[in-house]
Amino acid sequence: MIQNTTIALVALILSKNTSIFTAIMLCFPNCKINIGLYITNKRSDGYHSIETLFYPVAFTDALELIPLASGAEPELHLTGLPVAGSTEGNLVMKAYRLLAADFPNTVKPVAIHLHKAIPMGAGLGGGSADGAYMLTMLNRYFNLELSIAQLAAYALRLGSDCPFFIYNQPMWGSGRGEELSLYSLDLSPYSLQIVCPEVSVNTALAYSLVKPLPAPDNFMNLPQLPVNEWRNRIVNHFEAPIFERFPALSAIKERLYEQGAIYASMSGSGSAIYGIFPKGQKASLPGERVIDLP
Repeated sequence: MIQNTTIALVALILSKNTSIFTAIMLCFPNCKINIGLYITNKRSDGYHSIETLFYPVAFTDALELIPLASGAEPELHLTGLPVAGSTEGNLVMKAYRLLAADFPNTVKPVAIHLHKAIPMGAGLGGGSADGAYMLTMLNRYFNLELSIAQLAAYALRLGSDCPFFIYNQPMWGSGRGEELSLYSLDLSPYSLQIVCPEVSVNTALAYSLVKPLPAPDNFMNLPQLPVNEWRNRIVNHFEAPIFERFPALSAIKERLYEQGAIYASMSGSGSAIYGIFPKGQKASLPGERVIDLP
């Protein structure tokens, strides 16, 4: 299981004159899946209230921080999967700007290298994880001594599901997703398979399609049931409207069940579909991008 804090690796590299060492920091932001997701109402502030169980998954991006000379402009370098949007709009850069604004004499210019492996628009929270991990890295690198609660407050300014990645343990989420409490769940006795189709689901579109409904009164207790009892009892509200718009996603879920999944669901607002299998088993899905986790 992913632990509750980022474990960043500190390395030393020689500078160009080969006599001065510079500390760099490297970490691996992981993704998440949602076990059940209910959109319970549209709020007056424009957000939606949700109930869900966030579960961290050990599939990661890579994030590196290298200090720059005083007075230099911060840099963001991207590799891996294509990332939409501007550099300043990236949550990693937004995280840097937040802390640099509040700690101008402590947070110095840095070069950031983000290697993307977690697909965007998949409901896996990759961008949110990157932003949250960046906050944690800066906190450690510059010795800001921010508490977990303070980091979570900064993370909420980046996005509703960013605070989860500060804690990075199975957590019950409500409100916008920022009201979090620890939840005891361990899926390590099973194998997890995540299918990442070429389809990218826009989050705003997903919310516009869903009709808010109350979560079942016993939803918080359902994940305590054996996994083989989750099917048809733990539901993602986004599935019905998204599957109607993108029937290929529904077909992937059915294929996972046909090939032995104990439970299958879309994660978040999609488009990733995950299956939970008996240990060591998995589905064969030629032509699809599949992430296999032991």
